[in-house]
Amino acid sequence: QVQLVESGGELVQAGGSLRLSCAASGLTFSSMVMGWFRQAPGKEREFVTAITSSGSSTIYADFVKGRFTISRDNAKNTVYLQMNSLKPEDTAVYYCAANRGSYSRLVTRYDYWGQGTQVTVSS
Repeated sequence: QVQLVESGGELVQAGGSLRLSCAASGLTFSSMVMGWFRQAPGKEREFVTAITSSGSSTIYADFVKGRFTISRDNAKNTVYLQMNSLKPEDTAVYYCAANRGSYSRLVTRYDYWGQGTQVTVSS
């Protein structure tokens, strides 16, 4: 049974930082592309960032470039999202997802999803 469990979301002031974690089990983590997505109230789920299975390559949505960093520890079956210079518009539920195929920004390409963790940025 595949499980992705996010943690680290909380209320933070604008300009602050958070580090999200996603612990994976029940899959061969080191062979999976991992991604982070987010969904704000009333909006569609959107791509934030992804990292290749080895961690050698990453891609980011334009709205987080230079502020967010994705990383992974294959020995711990965990992917991280370091978020700096947070803005109120970053408020959303953040989801991690696993993809058995290729590197992708598309929600539909991801095979497994976590339950999400709430990030709220106050102004």
